Amino acid sequence: MTAAERILVVQTSFLGDVVLTTPLIAALRRRFPDARLAVLCTPRGREILAGNGDIDEIIVLEKKRDGGRHANLLKKAAELRARGFTIAVSPHKSFRTALLLFLARIPLRIGFRQSAGWFLYHRRVERDARLHDVERNLSLLDALGVDPGDCARAPQIEATASAREAVARVFQELGIESERMIVGVNPGSVWRTKRWTIEGYAELCRALERRYNAQIVLFAGPEDRDIVDAIAARADCGAVSLAGRVGLSELAAAIERCRVFVTNDSGPMHVAVARGVPVVAVFCATTPSLGFFPYSSRAVVVEKELACRPCGAHGGRRCPLGTDDCMRLVKAEDVLAGVERLLGECGMPAAETYRPQSIAV
Repeated sequence: MTAAERILVVQTSFLGDVVLTTPLIAALRRRFPDARLAVLCTPRGREILAGNGDIDEIIVLEKKRDGGRHANLLKKAAELRARGFTIAVSPHKSFRTALLLFLARIPLRIGFRQSAGWFLYHRRVERDARLHDVERNLSLLDALGVDPGDCARAPQIEATASAREAVARVFQELGIESERMIVGVNPGSVWRTKRWTIEGYAELCRALERRYNAQIVLFAGPEDRDIVDAIAARADCGAVSLAGRVGLSELAAAIERCRVFVTNDSGPMHVAVARGVPVVAVFCATTPSLGFFPYSSRAVVVEKELACRPCGAHGGRRCPLGTDDCMRLVKAEDVLAGVERLLGECGMPAAETYRPQSIAV
């Protein structure tokens, strides 16, 4: 390996997966300080990686356009080939990703043995299902002779100066009072069965406002506007919605203003961890055993222990049993207990561990 390497990291999955790839990116930068390091990701990934000083170039893959048809895939492969990459490292396990890198003729391609296109990689690493995804991603470094145990493991997402300025304006316009304790609440998720109930979130918001005089700030993408509007109306505690006011490029800057962040198992949960904000995560259909728990000692996972969990790697659109037990049996007092636990420890320095506490109900 030489300083002239041109390295491509591929992560075109969900927002949280991009966040959990940042320790791998940082480790490659430390190992190859003079190499050119690029990341191939989706447009959403580009927004969240803005300001990452370890990355020299972000290349966007529009999945429906660039990967949906063979001609477009060949065109994207030619684009990558023209950039002269010498090493490709792919935490993404899809066959199409492996095929893209093969067609790009990158001389050294590294991926997981469990990837759908495993046979298109030159070096393959075992993806240990028992590990957190950060650790699984770092294990790809074994193929380059780098000991993952010697690498920094904390996810890192930067809040740029322009993003902080934009968020400051939005908070001022919405009348969010900076002198009060701000509690961020993120009730959305791509998957319905990963969303705790509207009633639960509303009751929690009321309790936090009464007990701590907290300013509740509701985080949501455009697709979750109806959910946060319903929570704000039911809570009736002055909760402020950021739906439509803060984009992904400002998300880290908005989250870092929170004293605590209460969230479903979702991408913003991982962003909060990356910004060092204490997290209370409500796990419904999914479980921490899948390897995507908040990678922090300043986190609490609240979950209902049920034999049917997890019902899928990502949850699903509906409960297979039709009961929604994993969502409705978690109560507001359980989540409030997690907030209280973290607020009692907020003055403590971060520990050298990456495993959250647990509240099983």
